[in-house]
Amino acid sequence: MPGVYLRDLSWLQAERILGPETIVVLPIGAAAKEHGPHLRLDNDERLADGYARLVGEVVDVVIAPTLNYHFYPAFTEYPGSTSLRLETARDLTVDVVRSLAKHGPTRFYALNTGVSTVRALAPAAEELAQDGITLRYTDVLAVLGPIAHAIAEQEGGTHADEIETSIMLCLAPDRVDMTKAVKDFHPGGKGGLTRDPKGTATYSPTGTWGDPTLASREKGRRVVQQLLTAIVAEIEALRAS
Repeated sequence: MPGVYLRDLSWLQAERILGPETIVVLPIGAAAKEHGPHLRLDNDERLADGYARLVGEVVDVVIAPTLNYHFYPAFTEYPGSTSLRLETARDLTVDVVRSLAKHGPTRFYALNTGVSTVRALAPAAEELAQDGITLRYTDVLAVLGPIAHAIAEQEGGTHADEIETSIMLCLAPDRVDMTKAVKDFHPGGKGGLTRDPKGTATYSPTGTWGDPTLASREKGRRVVQQLLTAIVAEIEALRAS
């Protein structure tokens, strides 16, 4: 059966559909985080919504509204980028899950599009476990890494790069301006991205880390297909637990 969007229900309908057997998917994607000159600030929110839509087409889940603010400290040098404190992001996740769990569900899957977000999701899962609530989440580097390695042609990168841009060309091509895509890959830095060439973080004057000029819609289709398979498998493993 297809998934159901919580936002489309009345509270009476929600009462009927939220039960102990329900799997709730909680998409997480930034609405305001830099992604180079060729992608929009809401890139990750679009990713989260796109993945959630695809999951909902093939899995019986309840899809909660997207959390579009979370823990993204690596990008705050770039105007428009926002980040919550780790503790705030953790507590936000816990509070949303507890609010829904009060009405029956005990199994939640954070459809996570970030990397640093895992640092807040891990303690959130630990805290929720004390209430008998299971929270599992997408570890983007672990899930996407092998897929990207098999498809990517760039020498390296993980942000607004060949793979992420390819995914967006597949899911939301109207949000991509390939005429502004540039290779920007300076390995060796530590921590997040910086526009300061003398800084200790990873230098990136454009906010890109990788080579988006190599992106294509076909690469994106292949990545999304394999990523969707992996996410659905994680959700079904949660259902079986």
